[in-house]
Amino acid sequence: MPLLENGRIVADGWTDVADDAPCPDRNAIIVSSARLEEALARAEAAPVGVRLAPDDDIAFLRPVLPRLGLVCVNFPTFRDGRAFTQARALREHLHFTGEIRATGPALPDQYEFMLRCGITTVEIPNGSDPAIWEKAHRRITVAYQPSVLHEKAQGFGFRRFLDA
Repeated sequence: MPLLENGRIVADGWTDVADDAPCPDRNAIIVSSARLEEALARAEAAPVGVRLAPDDDIAFLRPVLPRLGLVCVNFPTFRDGRAFTQARALREHLHFTGEIRATGPALPDQYEFMLRCGITTVEIPNGSDPAIWEKAHRRITVAYQPSVLHEKAQGFGFRRFLDA
């Protein structure tokens, strides 16, 4: 699947490793949380990423987070927002500075919210037009909730100033 970053398609340097496949030594790999310890124990110092399930508690990542280059959060359906919570907690509570990737059938309308929660890259469906995702990002200019992005706060009373 194409990888979207800042509204543009970028190359994906990571290899997604299935649970029943061996971990290559020299590649940057993404593994499930069940195989994280095995991947971190590889002899080579290649980057490691972890693929979270929507119901994973991210607290288990605290001791290994400095060794991770990427965390994948999954949207199993467009109605399931647990990945937003995981991404935000990674940035705000665990202070993760690496790449957070969204996977699953997300919608362009969710792109701005993903960025505001700390997601940096999004796997978009094959054949998707990145311009639609960028347009959705630019369309939403006001938000009530705080953001992990460096944005000026709107304040608690902003709603009063909107035209009715």
